[in-house]
Amino acid sequence: MKNIVEATDYYLFENEKAGRKFIKKITPSKAQNSLKINLINKFTLKEELNSFLDPIHQGHDIGLVSDAGCPGVADPGSDIIKIAHQSNIKVIPLVGPSSILLAIMSSGLNGQNFAFNGYLPIDKSEKRNKIKELEKFSIQKNQSQIFIETPYRNNKMIEDLTRILNGDTSLCIACDLTLNTEYIRTLSINEWKKNKINLDKKPAIFIIHKD
Repeated sequence: MKNIVEATDYYLFENEKAGRKFIKKITPSKAQNSLKINLINKFTLKEELNSFLDPIHQGHDIGLVSDAGCPGVADPGSDIIKIAHQSNIKVIPLVGPSSILLAIMSSGLNGQNFAFNGYLPIDKSEKRNKIKELEKFSIQKNQSQIFIETPYRNNKMIEDLTRILNGDTSLCIACDLTLNTEYIRTLSINEWKKNKINLDKKPAIFIIHKD
């Protein structure tokens, strides 16, 4: 990866500050003023995406870097990757951390059959129905159900899960993955009720599974 980063000047970042920090970490000697950057995130207009690939038609490579290190997987990137395929542009995935895969790897839950559900509804009634639905899917399909929450709502999510789910349903909480403060634990809902944790403003992955 280091050689590729050293040879690439054109980048699509989810966040410029985080992207530049990543490049500097991989190749400290690379001049930051050599980087030619476009941002690809929730504010990017779809009609802008085609022009972002123009350097490729001029013989340059483009690197796509998301904040979590795995573009297109619960992160921006899929739209422009689709355009690249439609334009017969070669797409090469590089190894990067995915919080989803790291969480399921370390959960002890079913990694042979799982689904990522993104964010659950904010509305209380809709959220409750969705949580019960995911638990039902887990039973019917023997499928681990993965989802995320806005970090400042994590503690409320834990309260909701321990209140709504059956006591013998397993819940894995994986927080601050790859950081020194990493926390990963899988317990039954009944056990979680006895183990209070504070995940306020910390990025976390939630996985539920009921046999």
